[in-house]
Amino acid sequence: MKKFCLAIGLISAVLLMGSCSVSKEARSYKNNIDGKWQLQTLISEGIAGNTKATILNESDISCFIGSTWTFNRNNSLGTYTISKNGGQCAAVTRNFRWSMYESKDQPLLFQFKKLDAKYKEVDEGSAGYRFTIVSLTNTNMQLRNDVAFEGKQASFIYNFTKN
Repeated sequence: MKKFCLAIGLISAVLLMGSCSVSKEARSYKNNIDGKWQLQTLISEGIAGNTKATILNESDISCFIGSTWTFNRNNSLGTYTISKNGGQCAAVTRNFRWSMYESKDQPLLFQFKKLDAKYKEVDEGSAGYRFTIVSLTNTNMQLRNDVAFEGKQASFIYNFTKN
């Protein structure tokens, strides 16, 4: 009986670990994302004219240009830092938890949730933010965030370079 319970426990542990694993592609993406990046450009698609939009419920598009982002694959934590940009923006450093989101028959997505200084979720209960990984190399990353803007479908394209 003891061997049977041990076998059942071992099988349960293996199944649980298997259900929490990520694909080889997701692990590869996490490895490439790991490190320090700078947001070079943030472009809107599907929005006519000059765009005044608050990005990530944080700041205007122009404030994010030049922001630095760090990603640690070992603990899935990161930060982004926005500078004052000549006093036009509020300086902020935001913690976040990030991961790869996988869904059957869907593209692999990058996702994150903002955290406070004590690493508690800022927008508790929300899904956070999800981005389509348009391209990712050891030196460049392009993410697309699809949004509804003034009742229309639009996208924001984030172009990063690795430091």
